[in-house]
Amino acid sequence: MSPAPSAGRERGLGHGQVRGRVLIIAGSDSGGGAGIQADIKAVTALGGYAATAITALTVQDTVTVHAVHDVPADFVALQMRVVLQDIGADAVKTGMLHRADIIHAVADTLADLAPELPLVVDPVMVAKGGASLLQREAETALREVLIPRATLITPNLPEAEALGGLKIPDAAAMPAAAQALLRLGPKAVLLKGGHLPGDELTDLLVTAHGSDRFEGRRIPSRSTHGTGCTLASAIAAGLAFGQPLNFAVEQARLYLRRAIETAPGLGKGHGPLNHGHTVASR
Repeated sequence: MSPAPSAGRERGLGHGQVRGRVLIIAGSDSGGGAGIQADIKAVTALGGYAATAITALTVQDTVTVHAVHDVPADFVALQMRVVLQDIGADAVKTGMLHRADIIHAVADTLADLAPELPLVVDPVMVAKGGASLLQREAETALREVLIPRATLITPNLPEAEALGGLKIPDAAAMPAAAQALLRLGPKAVLLKGGHLPGDELTDLLVTAHGSDRFEGRRIPSRSTHGTGCTLASAIAAGLAFGQPLNFAVEQARLYLRRAIETAPGLGKGHGPLNHGHTVASR
């Protein structure tokens, strides 16, 4: 999938010669393991350029989210607008959006300034420690406003159940659940199977043209904070470099796996990954 012409390409960084620019729209994690911080690290490690629009400030460590400070929706949109009009972007990734008005502002700004850019939507609903990161009324806006324009959505199983309305008790139920999510309008769904028990893990990538199954073994580690953010941002970086979707997913999964394997073991709860384990890879 090649990146489409983006806002600011003529006036932006490198006058159109630079690729790999990712605009990340997500919340900040004060612990540095997830959210905007993880996104920036992942995109940078993979050789891309990360710009951001911050949707919320969280007081967060490896154990839980202690507090959330909202950012006004118009301020989120303004962050997006100035980045797209000056630096430009080759792909967009969304994470924690938190409120319905932010989702509407993000969708409207993208429709205005970057309607053709690849968009990776990580439908962040609950933090690793269990805290809610998406208000209940915002689920409808996410489902009806943003997901239909996504190039790819990357739900875990609880998120997929909430969005698609189907229970996913085992790997055999994943294809039907992915198809239900595809009917919401995204071009592709990467359904992540990490919440299922057992050592064998399956992620399922589904498009209107078929599916790819990615399999692996569970890594025994408590350092899994920010895995969803990291994977989605790594995929967005691949798309920003013009990689085909299935290749971008494959490379992002390899990057994530190595980041877990070499994690520094910080914190008392679900620790952060080693985002800096690799150098630029295009």
